[in-house]
Formats: sequence, structure tokens, C-alpha cells
Amino acid sequence: KKDIPAVNFIIHEIHCRRNIEICPYCSDSIPKSEMKNHIESEHVQVTCKCRMKMENSLLKDHEASSCPLRPVLCQFCDIQLAFSKLQEHELYCGARTEPCGRCGRNVLVRELKEHPEVCG
Repeated sequence: KKDIPAVNFIIHEIHCRRNIEICPYCSDSIPKSEMKNHIESEHVQVTCKCRMKMENSLLKDHEASSCPLRPVLCQFCDIQLAFSKLQEHELYCGARTEPCGRCGRNVLVRELKEHPEVCG
């Protein structure tokens, strides 16, 4: 699957046929001696803590960006919680009030960033 100079093509093709296999799962060229390891490390099915099944090679990306149980921080209180609980928590957490240091009014936590613009 690579460009080979015409002069070396026959020797290269013989070498590849003897030593390289195409992975049936990802179509990568893998040395025959490493194919078993490749399949076991990259393509074995694993189960995430959210109970979703996927190939092992996809687990790290899933846990970092799409797992509903991945840890995230609340924008209001910086507590760490599961992504699936974030929206409910932030609705509650942002509805708390704190006194403004300038005008003394109680301001919703979710409005504290914009409050200085309208603060009396």
C-alpha cells in the first residue's frame, strides 16, 4: 500500500507476501509475527464503565470525549461529577445566590459574570 520504485518492486512484493498481513479489522499492514498481538491489543472488545462495548483501541477516546460517565467540572462550583449528571447539577448550582460585593444584592450564581455590567 505504498509507492515502491519500479526497480525494487518484485523484491519488495516477495518480502511483503512472506512477512506482512492485512488486518481484517482495520486494513493496516501488520507484520505476520505481530498480527495476534495487534488483534488482541487493538481489536479485542472491551466494556467501558458506562457498559458500552467497543474495540480496545477506541476506549481511550471514548472515555475522554463521549462517555456519559466521564468526569467533568461544574462551571459554577468546580466540583467534579459525571457528564450525565452535569446539566441537572448546573441547573441547581447556578440557581444559588451570592451577595454582590459592590451593590450587596443577592445575584444568581449563573449571572455573576454578567452582573458587573448592570451592577448599580
